[in-house]
Amino acid sequence: MHIGKSLGLKKVLIWSKRDILIFIIVAAVPTATYEFFHFQWLALPWLPMALIGTAVAIIIGFQDNATYDRFWEARKIYGSIVNSSRTWGMLVQTYISNNQAQHTISDNEMELIHRRLIYRHIAWLTALRHQLRQTRGWEAKNKKYNIENSKHFIVPEHHISLEDDIDPFLSIEDKEYILSKTNRAAHIIKVQSEDLKNLLSKGFIENFRYIELQRILSDFYEYQGKCERIKNFPYPRQFASLNLYFVWIFIFLLPFGMLPEFEKLGHHITWLTIPFCVIVSWVFRTMDKIGESTENPFQAGSNDIPISSISRNIEIDLLEMLNETNIPKPIESANNILM
Repeated sequence: MHIGKSLGLKKVLIWSKRDILIFIIVAAVPTATYEFFHFQWLALPWLPMALIGTAVAIIIGFQDNATYDRFWEARKIYGSIVNSSRTWGMLVQTYISNNQAQHTISDNEMELIHRRLIYRHIAWLTALRHQLRQTRGWEAKNKKYNIENSKHFIVPEHHISLEDDIDPFLSIEDKEYILSKTNRAAHIIKVQSEDLKNLLSKGFIENFRYIELQRILSDFYEYQGKCERIKNFPYPRQFASLNLYFVWIFIFLLPFGMLPEFEKLGHHITWLTIPFCVIVSWVFRTMDKIGESTENPFQAGSNDIPISSISRNIEIDLLEMLNETNIPKPIESANNILM
């Protein structure tokens, strides 16, 4: 996520420099042909061009609105994860106690139980963000303009393996079990549930408190499922692909519609077709790319949901609840980009 005051015109131009070069060529070729060879038949009436431009603008607006909805839904889901995670840490420490236990244990042993459940939740956060950072073939992250942009920031999940990342938070037995599964995050919640059931049988949790803790685990499953829906179900390809085709059809036809309009202002004024075509083409294509880059909010792009940072902040909150002394620092932005 970009956290600077603004993107800056320089960054935007670098982001779209390949497109600008194409726009110059697309506008210059018909303009030069029209001027040097006097091919008057190249000029098209402006009315059909205006109709095409209007239709393309409406389609792009629909796409940008739909992809922003996907982005904002993802942010709301992670906001719910933050709130429920804090609730989990609080209730684990207050609900699990010796009050109804068949055999009481020491305060140190009780703290180890609290620590185990909270650490395992941090492992769930870690596994979930690793799964959401996996690359999908349809993601815009694979496009050249985003590959170049990715050189300016670091994605933590791409530089440390899940095995190493969850190692501090799981026992050897739990880690072996979790890594043997495909959906690691889902099975961490399953282990949590089994642990709560075991604590219930020993009397460390009262029935209604057990139900409340299980409800929170159910909420975590729901949040994970919502994230997976956004991650694994792309913005419909028929919309994304056809929108791109419509934009480029308009861009290629645009110089032919502008030529007669500028010729009305004077013979040599026709050359202004090139810069104005570049500007109009840049606006349409950039609007399309904004939607294209927003449709997958977990793809580890510069404008995506900073799930690494959010997860780290949750980890800090939970460790402080445990009165831990070895607290990690919040993730800092790189070049105004927070992961």
